[in-house]
Amino acid sequence: MSGEGGEGGASTAVRNGIIAGTGCGCLLSPLALAGTLVVVVILGGFGVLLAPLIALYLLFHGGGGDPPSEDTADQTLSIFQGDGKGQLDTSTVPEDLVDPIQNAGELCGAIGPIVIASQIEKESGFNKTLVGPNGEEGISQLPPEIFKQYGKDDDDNGKTSALDAEDSIMAQGRYLCELAKQGQQLIDDGVIQETGEDGTSNTSLDLALAAYDVGMDAVKAAKGVPQTNEAQGYVLAIRAQFAKYQGIGAPPSGATPGVTPDPDATTTGPAA
Repeated sequence: MSGEGGEGGASTAVRNGIIAGTGCGCLLSPLALAGTLVVVVILGGFGVLLAPLIALYLLFHGGGGDPPSEDTADQTLSIFQGDGKGQLDTSTVPEDLVDPIQNAGELCGAIGPIVIASQIEKESGFNKTLVGPNGEEGISQLPPEIFKQYGKDDDDNGKTSALDAEDSIMAQGRYLCELAKQGQQLIDDGVIQETGEDGTSNTSLDLALAAYDVGMDAVKAAKGVPQTNEAQGYVLAIRAQFAKYQGIGAPPSGATPGVTPDPDATTTGPAA
């Protein structure tokens, strides 16, 4: 879907889409834009039609009702397309998880704290007691067999548990680093092209995120991020959070809890 304007034209179009999209926020809803995302995923990978997706996140996760400036939109787009290695705005994550997220984001060069935080929001919404439909447990929602391989007693409480937030987050970081390593090897060996023929981004980060969701075998078979709504939507949704956790468009007051609930102190789900 390359246009005559090239990359610069696409960036301008997305930037303008961000600004215009937030201006008509009253007409948008997550379900409505979910339909748009399906079209984007099938037709254009990470291309110009991502404007509605980025606008959605700015609208529902941004700090106010005013449309962002062109500078903010440009910065948001740049971060969205980047490597997720910017500095984490610690005010955007629960206080008790700042250190684990920072530490997990320093385990390897391919994965930064912003990636860790963005993926946690996608996986569990920072609910450290969440149990998934297939037995996944904890804030990072790793399958039991994966957590068994990568989990350690990182919080030094005498047990290794996916329901311990620090254990879960550090296992998430180790697993992502291993997936990124495998993805980079596939790129280096020429098995996967870093930019697919359809324009889909296949960086080691994209491959790692997709593999976390659908498995590395699916990534290898597709020779990149699989062209499915699940895989591409997962990667896009996490990338769309990067700017938020870098402090661009701060979350509304009360959107990020100060401290995650203690699993021993509550048996209820996340607060409404």
